[in-house]
Amino acid sequence: MTAPVVSIITPSYKSKKYIGSTIESVLNQTFSDFEMLIVDDCSPDGSADFIETILPDERFKLVRLEKNVGAAEARNHALRNAKGRYIAFLDSDDMWKKNKLEVQVAFMQANNCAFSYTDYEVCSDNGTEIYGSIKVPKTLTYNQYLGNTIIGCLTVMLDSEKLPSIQMPNLRSSHDMALWADLLKTIDKAEGINDTLASYRLVDTSNTANKWKASKEVWAVYRNHLNLSIIKSSYYFIQYVFNALKKRMYK
Repeated sequence: MTAPVVSIITPSYKSKKYIGSTIESVLNQTFSDFEMLIVDDCSPDGSADFIETILPDERFKLVRLEKNVGAAEARNHALRNAKGRYIAFLDSDDMWKKNKLEVQVAFMQANNCAFSYTDYEVCSDNGTEIYGSIKVPKTLTYNQYLGNTIIGCLTVMLDSEKLPSIQMPNLRSSHDMALWADLLKTIDKAEGINDTLASYRLVDTSNTANKWKASKEVWAVYRNHLNLSIIKSSYYFIQYVFNALKKRMYK
């Protein structure tokens, strides 16, 4: 059996409310040579049983973990079993535009690109109201990314033939940020596509504590994962806060 061109990595935990629309957005892709690896992280609500009943065809694969390991390790389980050259990420409550894979694979191939990301829109919990779009820069180097963590995980595509082993650092949160930083140490830049190709579902718009928690986790990535000095961490953190506030002023 021929390996798919793209492997889609989707961790799942208590995902029954949204994952149907997530899977549908993949099924509707104009580019069809993919596999979608859904890893259920020992959900206690019957999510895995539900997912099994809605898998459209053999390209969609469900893995049930026997114990809860967190999103990073759930993604890593899928990454270790991925067969595609190109790796894409889609969380169980987000969605893609129907031409997302077609546009991004063509971009990766035409530009000999190792790491790409795209614009994305922010939508309401029910997916009907669009708050605005996040516009990404054309390129980001390692140093630029540390001060502007604008890359949406749901938009990333990686070329596994051009990058070292792709595994998320085992952090409870901000593991995607940590991985993007690690990968950017090994290449000149990541490249942005200024086309809105994905929809990020804003499940809770009012939890200020989550924003504070996210800021602390970014700081922890600087200090504990990347081993930056307090001075460098502070320098990047100030840029991060400015760009995070700017990003939330959806255009």
